[in-house]
Amino acid sequence: MQKIDLPEREGWREMAQEVGFTFADMHGEPYWDETSAYEFTLREIEDRIEDPSTELHAMCREAVDRIVDSEELIGVMGLPEAHWDLVRNSWRDNQPELYGRFDLAYDGKGPAKMLEYNADTPTSLYESAAFQWQWLEEQMQAGVLEDGCDQFNGIHEAIVERFRQLFQPNTDLHFTAMGGNPEDYATVEALGWAAREAGLGAHYFDLEKIGLSEEKQFLDDEDRVIGTLFKLYPWEDLLRDDYAQYLAGAGVQYLEPAWKALLSNKAILPMLWYFFEGHPNLLPAYFEEDVAGALAGTGRPAPEIGESFARAHNQLLKGYVTKPIFSREGASVSIIEGAKVEKATQDGYAQHPRIVQAYQLLPEFDGFRPIIGAWIVGETCVGIGIREDRSRITQDLSRFKPHFIRG
Repeated sequence: MQKIDLPEREGWREMAQEVGFTFADMHGEPYWDETSAYEFTLREIEDRIEDPSTELHAMCREAVDRIVDSEELIGVMGLPEAHWDLVRNSWRDNQPELYGRFDLAYDGKGPAKMLEYNADTPTSLYESAAFQWQWLEEQMQAGVLEDGCDQFNGIHEAIVERFRQLFQPNTDLHFTAMGGNPEDYATVEALGWAAREAGLGAHYFDLEKIGLSEEKQFLDDEDRVIGTLFKLYPWEDLLRDDYAQYLAGAGVQYLEPAWKALLSNKAILPMLWYFFEGHPNLLPAYFEEDVAGALAGTGRPAPEIGESFARAHNQLLKGYVTKPIFSREGASVSIIEGAKVEKATQDGYAQHPRIVQAYQLLPEFDGFRPIIGAWIVGETCVGIGIREDRSRITQDLSRFKPHFIRG
């Protein structure tokens, strides 16, 4: 893994505007940045990112299977108890999943480490699946990259195929997100584009315009009954909204299914460490309330994780991260290294319970620290996107960087 300076394509900003990539620059700073790119070997991609990510997803599914059968485990996930059965039944009914994105720390040397799993509402899909691939093709045509270079990017094709697997031709799907957010709209439109390519109907409307029929079915902005709904809106919020009481009985197939609320939840990190302690792609993680006294030197860890904590103690002493179980874009995250505390510039999720995860140093290239976004479609890793930030906490204005595999 290395970072290579490359010339930008002439007129790429105008091209981005033409295809609706209107947030390529945000707040006077580049979001899409092709002044350089990350280079990988095929072996790095296959052995260090692709296969481990697919394995991590299988482990997550196994964790869900255990959590839904345990009152104790589902009780610590922070979801309203009134909707536990909705979550359980969605798993037991085998309601299908569409996509997700792992955030991985990878330095090109050791195993990639899972930082979290955006399993419910991952964004940056358009730039990962489409604009990044266009960049590769045009840089090869221009001779900037030699023939034979490649990119780990089968994201769009995999989503098209996934839609074909899940739905009969001409099935109508509804897609929704909060209005007024170009990034969210681009992700939803990328999915709608894939659905149409799969021979399905794809109708977008703003989430705020959803309605309820007298029969308690959900309606779109033209009063059409919704049968299948992709919602770029997190389950943990959906389950607390006024409409939550109608979710189970509305007769809707949701994408993502409700069981994804267990995976897009930082509480899955201590769960995974509990089930798969020592896995090379995981970092030690615990619920903060179980280890806060022990980390501060004022108490002991909770008895049930005492032996595990003892094995991870030296690693945690070097540094750890605290995260709310529900948060987005690095908000309310803190890095603790001894007496030094680094907090995210954005807050807003501090009211939620927190987890502790061993700190994994991100590699640094020209003052930027990249995070690998490994895309899962169905149950398989099918591509990556990379965001980098000067901060050690990756945030919503981090830059997206293209990548390539040297042929």
